[in-house]
Amino acid sequence: MIHALPGVFQRRHLLYTASMSLPIVHHPNYNARFTHNRRFPVGKFQRLADILLEEGLPGAGGFHIPDPVEPHMVALAHDRTYVDQVLSGQLPDKIEREIGFAINDMLAIRARCASGGTLHAARLARQYGIACNTAGGGHHARWRHGAGYCVFNDVAIATRQLQSTAEIDRALVIDCDVHQGDGTADIFQSDPTVFTFSIHAQKNYPVRKVKSDLDIGLADGTGDTGYLSELKNHLPQIIQAHRPDIVFYNAGVDPHQDDRLGRLSLSDDGLTARDRFVIGTVREAGLPITCVVGGGYSDDIETLAQRHAGTYRVAAEFV
Repeated sequence: MIHALPGVFQRRHLLYTASMSLPIVHHPNYNARFTHNRRFPVGKFQRLADILLEEGLPGAGGFHIPDPVEPHMVALAHDRTYVDQVLSGQLPDKIEREIGFAINDMLAIRARCASGGTLHAARLARQYGIACNTAGGGHHARWRHGAGYCVFNDVAIATRQLQSTAEIDRALVIDCDVHQGDGTADIFQSDPTVFTFSIHAQKNYPVRKVKSDLDIGLADGTGDTGYLSELKNHLPQIIQAHRPDIVFYNAGVDPHQDDRLGRLSLSDDGLTARDRFVIGTVREAGLPITCVVGGGYSDDIETLAQRHAGTYRVAAEFV
């Protein structure tokens, strides 16, 4: 069931103005409650949206509100049996355990909305050069099933849908979440049209990695200097060699030194420098970039949401 926009959301949606605003996609259904998993900080999505509105980043028009993806779109990136199991609420217990929570109607529509948000943001990025989704980054969801708090792989769904309608041919996925993008690598294995790049903590989840086109596995405790050096050594060459039509950027903040599930040691300034380098390098190459929120884990929702908001502040520099 799709929930109508709350009144407060509707009022705030109209309050902010800016001459050139950052296209940001958000849906109230991103805030669905994960009643069977208290470790996942779902409250960050609402607080992130509030912060972005308070700072006026979406501009006068407010958030772009996406349509949920249709089942046939999801099936471009996932096995149709799995898709039907999710949407009918009949997932096997084993798969729900791998995902980390039981799937109900609310979480199924959330997954469709988050994927629709990344698809909508990608189309906005192609129009304006850059756009962001306040959800997305479901990079552990593989072809056969979800895992690691990821039901659907929104970036893969958006890529396949854009390819199916001939809006793009080639894509690049830059995954800076602290966990390796195994699901994205699985879906795009042996596909020369999609280059997958993951920079992550080598000893972190998942234990069994799936080979990306390029994986940079970092040692525990790697800080700002080492992390940024690896990015600078590889990203410009990847862009030049692959020549994508669009770039998807998983801007997870879990490489932060205080993240509950991270093993790296980036500072606040380090995350900002990372975002600025990735987005700036892509835009300097004249390519559209779609930013998704990715991972970030803390019991302090305010601090965590502010950490995520940093990516959107940097993105606004490139409008």
